[in-house]
Amino acid sequence: MNYFVEGLQGSGKSTLVGRLTEKYPDYKAFHEGDYSPVELAWCAYLTPEKYAEVLNKYSGIRSMIEEKTTTEPGYSTSATPGQAYFEAATGQASYEDRMVVCYTQIITDIPGFHKDLEQYEIYNGRTELDEFKSIVLNRYRRWNGDKSIFECSLFQNTVEDMILFRVMPDDEIISFYREVREALEGKDYHIYYLEADDVEGNINVIRKERSDDDGNEMWFPLMMGYFNESPYAKRYGVSGDDELIRHLEHRQELELRICREVFADRFTVLKSKKYDEI
Repeated sequence: MNYFVEGLQGSGKSTLVGRLTEKYPDYKAFHEGDYSPVELAWCAYLTPEKYAEVLNKYSGIRSMIEEKTTTEPGYSTSATPGQAYFEAATGQASYEDRMVVCYTQIITDIPGFHKDLEQYEIYNGRTELDEFKSIVLNRYRRWNGDKSIFECSLFQNTVEDMILFRVMPDDEIISFYREVREALEGKDYHIYYLEADDVEGNINVIRKERSDDDGNEMWFPLMMGYFNESPYAKRYGVSGDDELIRHLEHRQELELRICREVFADRFTVLKSKKYDEI
């Protein structure tokens, strides 16, 4: 069995992952920024050519970059998800390696390094939709692990990308997750979704938690900039704290709808920060 722990920011996902790890000490937990077989949050996804350019540009920390890099065989990015599945099933897959760099785990004071590597993430509209879908679906198909606990590796980053940067309707997002369900066919997994009754209250808590020693907020201004500058916010002319909370409430409703309509036999809803049921 494998577990996906999902929910909004501040809902207690990290705490629940810790609780599950205590309950199942022989399981491996994957957090955002870790190298994960199913998710690419906070990781650069590079062709071998681009990777060589990065190593050359940052030769002074080459060994640090190489230590945080994993090479993956990747399907041709020109193939649609259906084509890639057919190619793999018939032994005709055209592989093109990709280098996954966990760049946020590299501690360096080199100016611009993290911002430079950020451009090679697949989320936030940085890749064309067909390519994005191929990458996500093929990684779910290829994964064949066991005894894993994944933190926000199914919904958060993909759903945010599709709502805020591709401005996709809910029904189209749900349709994509039907493809995700097919990609996960034959794999043992269960989803724990942490439902927040007070989204704004949870966000206010982590605003304080993610502040420096002088009380200056570190996380929330970045989150507001992320939302305010998104194509979704610009298209609908929205911005500010209240609109961000409304967006997160909508995202939670959509993710719960995906659970009910696509993963009906594979999920349990837990109230945020209340884990007596596991």
